[in-house]
Amino acid sequence: MTRKRINENMMTRIFVTTMLMLAVLTGANAQDKVIDQIVAVVGGNVILKSDIETMNINQQAQGITSEGDMKCEILEDFLINKLLVAEAELDTLITVTPSQVNQQMDAQLQMYMQHFGTESAVETYFGKPIASIKADMQEAIREQILSQQMRSKIVENVTVTPSEVRYNYRNLSKEEIPTIPTQYEYAQITVEPKIELEEENRVKAKLREIKKRIENGSSFAAMAVIYSEGPSAKDGGVIGYSGRAQLDPAYATAAFNLKDDKVSNVVKSAFGYHIIQLVDKQGGKVNTRHILMKPKISVDAKEEAYERLDSLANLIRKDEIAFDQAAQMFSYDKNTRNNGGIAINANTMSSKFSIEEVDPDVSKIITKMNINEISEPFETIDTKNQQQVYKIIKLLKKIDSHKANLQDDYQTLAELYLAKKKEQVLEEWIAERQSQTYIRIDRTYANCNFNFDNWIK
Repeated sequence: MTRKRINENMMTRIFVTTMLMLAVLTGANAQDKVIDQIVAVVGGNVILKSDIETMNINQQAQGITSEGDMKCEILEDFLINKLLVAEAELDTLITVTPSQVNQQMDAQLQMYMQHFGTESAVETYFGKPIASIKADMQEAIREQILSQQMRSKIVENVTVTPSEVRYNYRNLSKEEIPTIPTQYEYAQITVEPKIELEEENRVKAKLREIKKRIENGSSFAAMAVIYSEGPSAKDGGVIGYSGRAQLDPAYATAAFNLKDDKVSNVVKSAFGYHIIQLVDKQGGKVNTRHILMKPKISVDAKEEAYERLDSLANLIRKDEIAFDQAAQMFSYDKNTRNNGGIAINANTMSSKFSIEEVDPDVSKIITKMNINEISEPFETIDTKNQQQVYKIIKLLKKIDSHKANLQDDYQTLAELYLAKKKEQVLEEWIAERQSQTYIRIDRTYANCNFNFDNWIK
């Protein structure tokens, strides 16, 4: 097999391309399509000239450039995607259910509405009503899911051993050894300002009033746009299909117990207070709309939380209580308090953070701190429930930027080598399937310098 080595990560490139293809195949472009002709056939799947042209326009609009022929590269990405789809359709263990398609369709429409602002703006951009957009999306989404499942199956058994990681590392040139950015390890203690009972009662009473108005004929979606303090307010409160594990426990219990279009009683969650309406239920997931209202924190409550945390920080500085003990006894953050307050990076599940991975409010402070220093209390937003909290942090360790080594950066090196190994397996699979699959490409693309040989037979 003779082909150029692909410089970028194949898995990432194909995933990004598949997402762009979804937009293209849905008609997500305001430009008129060119007169169609079939430029390639892979198995029983066709690639149209309009798909290539529209993708080319989209990439140019996003500032994506290439040193080679952009249209040839786009065609090859389509060819790979269609090859994955063709194989997935032959695999009896890979199936796509209407529920999966609907769930992903709703998620995609939510992304469009977040980008354009309103449903009508989405319809204007596509030049068609939402119902037509959804109809156009179905086959593209089905292919997207098939492609994703096939990629996952191809590399599902790929693993790396410690000896492989060591061998690969020792055979890297100096230029190939990755540079690890400066990393920080820190611990934290958080305190939530107390919310007055009168304020909680005010919010619950307001939600009960809104519920009564809805039951008397007002639109839940309209009420959500006007009153909800959640990010889904602009979408009429709709949050899309979610399983129990994806929802706050109290919210999930209420949502899964709803029937028809009934509105729930007031529900308290970690995010605030809600009333909820069922939109649809499919299998183990529900699609709901809600109105979220958050009790307001008084100035006095904020000052009291700050002073309480400031006093605790001074006790720690005087060695009257250890930071990890204070975290266990007083921190409101249940994710860190039993670990001595040590923050864990959700991306790597380690205690190391690059400055880009640290919460913005923490990053403003941590770069100016000394090891074992305790910060002053500062106000921030809890990323889990979007509530205001006060926090102090202790800088435990700072690891300066350096070339990766096995002793300090084994996990990073293992992840990089695993990605490389998966890429190699996927490339080998593509090359093998090329010879086993019917592929025809229009002669206008005969001179393309593809990454993989044997597209043109």
